Parts: sequence; C-alpha cells; structure tokens
Amino acid sequence: MKWFDNTALTLVIIGAVNWLLVGIFRFDLVAFLFGNLSWLSRIIYTLVGLCGLYLISLYGRINNDSE
Repeated sequence: MKWFDNTALTLVIIGAVNWLLVGIFRFDLVAFLFGNLSWLSRIIYTLVGLCGLYLISLYGRINNDSE
C-alpha cells in the first residue's frame, strides 16, 4: 500500500503546484496541457481531489505510528 500512498502524495503535490501557479500567475497548468475542462483535465482534477481525500487518512495513520 506504500506505493499507493506515494502515488497519491505525488498527485496532490502536483495539484498544489498547479494551485500555486493559479494563485500567483493565473496560469492553470492542467488546462494549458490538456484543455480547459476537457474530459482529460476533468479526470486529472478528479484524481487529484480523490487522492487528497484519501490522504486525510494519513492523520490517523501518523498518530497510530507515533504511539
């Protein structure tokens, strides 16, 4: 399951960098690469969002590991 955690974390970091670009430069990298709300960009946005929701579980796992 560690590979899934790493993949999810990588996608969320890519999403965070994309939001940084949107916030500072008003440049949406995903829309630039795959089209503005094309089916492919919507899949990427959905995957990033789902991975972010999955990573919420890290809080519980980090607390369990430290005890």
